[in-house]
Amino acid sequence: MSKSLTKREEDYSKWYNELVVKADLAENSAVRGCMVIKPYGYAIWEKMQAELDRMFKETGHQNAYFPLFVPKSLFEAEEKNAEGFAKECAVVTHYRLQNDPENPGKLRVDPEAKLEEELVVRPTSEAIIWSTYKGWIQSYRDLPLLINQWANVVRWEMRTRLFLRTSEFLWQEGHTAHASKSEAVAEAKQMQHVYATFAEEFMAMPVVKGVKSDSERFAGAEDTYTIEALMQDGKALQAGTSHFLGQNFAEAFDVKFTNKDGKQEYVWATSWGVSTRLIGGLIMTHSDDFGLVLPPKLAPIQVVFVPIYKGEDQLLLLSEKIQTYVSAFKKLGISVKYDDRDTLRPGAKFAEYELKGVPVRIAMGSRDLENNTVEVARRDTLTKESISQDNLVTYVSELLEKIQINLFDTALQFRNNHITQVNSMDEFKDVIENKGGFVAAHWDGTAETEEKIKELTKATIRCIPNDAIEEAGNCVFTGESSSKRVLFAKAY
Repeated sequence: MSKSLTKREEDYSKWYNELVVKADLAENSAVRGCMVIKPYGYAIWEKMQAELDRMFKETGHQNAYFPLFVPKSLFEAEEKNAEGFAKECAVVTHYRLQNDPENPGKLRVDPEAKLEEELVVRPTSEAIIWSTYKGWIQSYRDLPLLINQWANVVRWEMRTRLFLRTSEFLWQEGHTAHASKSEAVAEAKQMQHVYATFAEEFMAMPVVKGVKSDSERFAGAEDTYTIEALMQDGKALQAGTSHFLGQNFAEAFDVKFTNKDGKQEYVWATSWGVSTRLIGGLIMTHSDDFGLVLPPKLAPIQVVFVPIYKGEDQLLLLSEKIQTYVSAFKKLGISVKYDDRDTLRPGAKFAEYELKGVPVRIAMGSRDLENNTVEVARRDTLTKESISQDNLVTYVSELLEKIQINLFDTALQFRNNHITQVNSMDEFKDVIENKGGFVAAHWDGTAETEEKIKELTKATIRCIPNDAIEEAGNCVFTGESSSKRVLFAKAY
């Protein structure tokens, strides 16, 4: 095995980067700022994708696919959206290469193959989708239109980190059209709830549901609903957003419908998305100095068996017994692996599965066969227990549920212990610099104050919580009156 991970308290960023690579989740690619998601990392994404896709379909959404390229004129149609993403856009200007006469064996852009109109590589798909919706929507009978797509997007980032911020990433983006403002707002809030449910029930990652401040909202949106999580280093992670777009995109692309009274109206819109950034959130919520810690519901391998033996005869006896349990677990829908490789000693296998965050490890040796026992190790608590083989399937099934709950409870306790109310800038700075986490503070509601606080502390308003308590107070920076506290934090 490779050398141990850097400890989190020594260098959290270095720990994270090492863990992503050593646990075989992803690696940097030959394309600057882009990543290769390796099979184990992609298996986690597939589990996330499957659960989210099920939840989307249960709420009436259908999947479709739209082009990667957006004509520049379409991209410019909604000005706020275009301005918001302009600095991150990759643009296609030519469609052909040719041999370079000055450098034999090399290629150059063919100057005669310039596109009539430049194409933006999608940083988000509102423009191409709403230009399409113009042909799909004529009447109130065509509404609501509830579409999701699983895709990749490109946002040309200067500083990248695997999963958390890369120039290309995978995501889903929902784009819906509605006959009324109230329907669209309800849709945006519903998807925020779907994301929060997924984060808490499957990722075991507690989140705060709230609304973004004006300066933090999505470009082109009237309201952005967000879920914010807290990582172990005290920084916040925006884990999913759902946007009420009003009629901005409908007006930009002239998407109208005839209402029940026979009158023409612009439709109301939403968009919402989560990305492979969730894998980064999963890592930083639960993992430790020994490697990944994965919640059972998203672990590619939930249970692994490791035989401990001397000679082929012992291995054959152990394999026969273990395979009966492998079959029993598979029938229950539990993903299980039997690692009978003869190229690694048991201790090396234990370390490998600890690093990869497999929730339950079961070791069985010849003495266990005689005593009708097995050794069961939990990844979340790093504890081991010898139990009877008679109860193994039931015990492990229940243990997986306990691990899922324990991971959420542990993360929730950490998050709750790192929400600190402050009433002055001195308190604010002290918490941000020395404790981290969310700072609950009064704010006067102005973008100027928000920007000043950011300049002083590097903390931003993560959200105005949905459940914020109405209370009279004074802004920590200006002393102006405020009706509720908002959550600030340093963020990824």
